[in-house]
Amino acid sequence: QVQLVESGGGLVQAGGSLRLSCEASGSIRSINDMGWYRQAPGKQRELVALITSGGSTNYADAVKGRFTISRDNAKNTVYLRMNSLKPEDTAVYYCNADVRTWRTLSTAYWGQGTQVTVSS
Repeated sequence: QVQLVESGGGLVQAGGSLRLSCEASGSIRSINDMGWYRQAPGKQRELVALITSGGSTNYADAVKGRFTISRDNAKNTVYLRMNSLKPEDTAVYYCNADVRTWRTLSTAYWGQGTQVTVSS
């Protein structure tokens, strides 16, 4: 009923920038928190950034000052602007959204993931 589709990943040199987008679609009544997570090879998935429906944000210490999360509620879309990228930012980035549909209570949905690779 609800799909999250990510875009914007790719290969970039250290110090470069990328912007990820994630659009939610389906029978959406409202979306609460939206966030970005990442998972590097051999590591657990970790929170990168979170944004509430009211616009409050929270960042992992490793990305503070370099990444910016934002959202467009009218488009059901969340963005992640990543500046000053480092090789250690290399991972698969996943979008997450806490979605309430017209038939269900809030449920967490995940995107399919988009690869970000930062070369040194």
